[in-house]
Amino acid sequence: MTYSKAHQWFKKHKKLKGISFKSLGNDQNLLKQTCLPKQNLPHLNPRHALIWSFVTKHKLSTSHSFTTRPFSNNVEPHRQFSVAEPTRTLHNRPIDDYPSTPKSPTNSPSMSGLDNIASLDELRQVIENFDDCPLKALARKTVFSDGNPKSPVMFIGEAPGAEEDAQGLPFVGLSGQLLDRMMNAIGLDRTKAYISNIVPWRPPGNRTPSPIEIAQCLPFIQRHIEIVKPRIIVLVGATAVKALLQRQDGIMKLRGQWFSYATPKLESPIAALATFHPAYLLRSPGQKREAWKDMLMIQKKLNSFEEETSSHA
Repeated sequence: MTYSKAHQWFKKHKKLKGISFKSLGNDQNLLKQTCLPKQNLPHLNPRHALIWSFVTKHKLSTSHSFTTRPFSNNVEPHRQFSVAEPTRTLHNRPIDDYPSTPKSPTNSPSMSGLDNIASLDELRQVIENFDDCPLKALARKTVFSDGNPKSPVMFIGEAPGAEEDAQGLPFVGLSGQLLDRMMNAIGLDRTKAYISNIVPWRPPGNRTPSPIEIAQCLPFIQRHIEIVKPRIIVLVGATAVKALLQRQDGIMKLRGQWFSYATPKLESPIAALATFHPAYLLRSPGQKREAWKDMLMIQKKLNSFEEETSSHA
């Protein structure tokens, strides 16, 4: 954060604890000094001490990092100081209050009976009652699934976007409309396919879910797959691939390949295909040709299942 933003921060909080910004002084050099670590202020006059007490009282010296950069001849000295952004709040709860490591899902009260859940309605209820992931506090709705759970193919994406968060359904925005067209091209629609996400709540700004958030939500999608038991899972985008297959390779290398997905609760492994996320295809339309190849692989696999079933009939 630049000095000017630090200056604005002091102004914004001038009424905190009854301390007046005006009473502290409006001298730029004085304020510049207060943005330095305390050890760099060996001689504090009363006005300096008052401002420093303001800084420490609001934990600017402990929860924020203060660094200096060498002065240049063309920049004002007070512009050379960089201060970290103030702590943001999530529904009036500071981010620092959240744990730095995820709680163990198996130790969470809401997760303790996850293996015993046998229906999608029960799973949805457990997810909606789960409060250990901070994303839930920011989201408007829990996005559980859409489509036909009896379908042999299950598409799994990353996390909801703005439209998904508003409607409570996965893949309904622009990327969802593209996914619909991709499915239609091989004879699928939302009555013949099932759709869900790794994370059921929208991350702020549609950012990628963090490893902590994925770890907190991963048991839900794993149990989701175990209940639905699809013949094929299509992992849409790098986040879904890395989360469920535990692969660190990039999506460029993994897409267009069949993998086996298995958990102790599944009777047999499930064929898993990695493909591009529709949002990426909207940004890089030149990759649609490769995505079409992936869809043809899905169609071929589904046709083989139908032939297998008819031969056994």
